[in-house]
Amino acid sequence: MNTMAQISPAERALPTPHDKAVGARIKALRKARKLPLQVLSARSGLSIGYLSQIERGISSASVRALALIANGLGTGFDALFLDSAAPEGAAEAFSFRISERRSLGFWRDGIEKELLTPGQGEGLNLYMVYLAPGGCSGEAAYTHDGTEAGFVIEGAFELTVDSEAQTLETGDSFRFRSNRPHRWRNIGNAPCRILWVLQN
Repeated sequence: MNTMAQISPAERALPTPHDKAVGARIKALRKARKLPLQVLSARSGLSIGYLSQIERGISSASVRALALIANGLGTGFDALFLDSAAPEGAAEAFSFRISERRSLGFWRDGIEKELLTPGQGEGLNLYMVYLAPGGCSGEAAYTHDGTEAGFVIEGAFELTVDSEAQTLETGDSFRFRSNRPHRWRNIGNAPCRILWVLQN
């Protein structure tokens, strides 16, 4: 069993209607997999109580917490935000219009994350991540399955992988295995925009 991940008060911010929808989606995915909360807790490292609060939409989860939940469910991060029934033809789609973009929220964390490749991504998805000054993935590092890569379009942010912090600026890029402990934050005074790729 994993050691329970510590969730700070800042990560337990007031919920929004967006949180209720995500919580309901998580519960539906868990039920479809016939996973008791105890099992998801063991797999994600999050407490049963906190998971229950997220599912009921009475607690708002951070990027870090949702990544741990997705990993525990054995699904991609994007699956926590998609309707159970994908639009017809979504599995075969190879191009996506700007009107099809999905905002994943996290405004309270100083983050806005847009899914640029909606539908059935077969484990590979592209995101546009906007980080306000002070925006971060959470106070603690986390791990999950997959590989991540990205390109800083504008601004700068700090990426920490395996306890090594690097400041990445406009034009810089990165790539790492997601099973390495990582976290990220905007430590500057200006917004940052990152093209982020996640392969599960």
